[in-house]
Amino acid sequence: MNRPTNIVLYSELDSPIGRLLITGDGEAITGLYMDQQATRPVAGDNWVRDDQHLDNARSQLLAYFEGQLQQFDLPLAGAGTPFQQQVWQALREIPFGHTETYGELARRVGNAKASRAVGLANGRNPIGIIVPCHRVIGANGSLTGYAGGIERKKWLLAHERAHMGQ
Repeated sequence: MNRPTNIVLYSELDSPIGRLLITGDGEAITGLYMDQQATRPVAGDNWVRDDQHLDNARSQLLAYFEGQLQQFDLPLAGAGTPFQQQVWQALREIPFGHTETYGELARRVGNAKASRAVGLANGRNPIGIIVPCHRVIGANGSLTGYAGGIERKKWLLAHERAHMGQ
């Protein structure tokens, strides 16, 4: 699809954790945000609602929330630095229903001392849920910060544990 590059396609989806905003560029998903998320973008004049082009993402998210999907299969194009991209790719490798600490994630991206930088990259993930930053926890097992709020993080982790093995 040939659209001007400054056009942002978007759709909204009601979910068990509130209304979600999905953004895309016509080729890939560029964002997934929750209501009252600090990093949630504000629609501009260049935004076009396009549920049809984002239907695959909508369908997969609905299947995820129904407990019928454990791994998303969507083209993603979240904007970030090479290090952020590396962390976000590593997040996608954390299995459904499992968690990993920031330190473990830092070791997997090749720098065991970078847990703080990994945490910052995790917090800047523009495609929540699909890129499962909610699966990262503190070294002591605590549910540390989550851009969508700790209650949503708790819900997502409990949801995944309840649907493991299905």
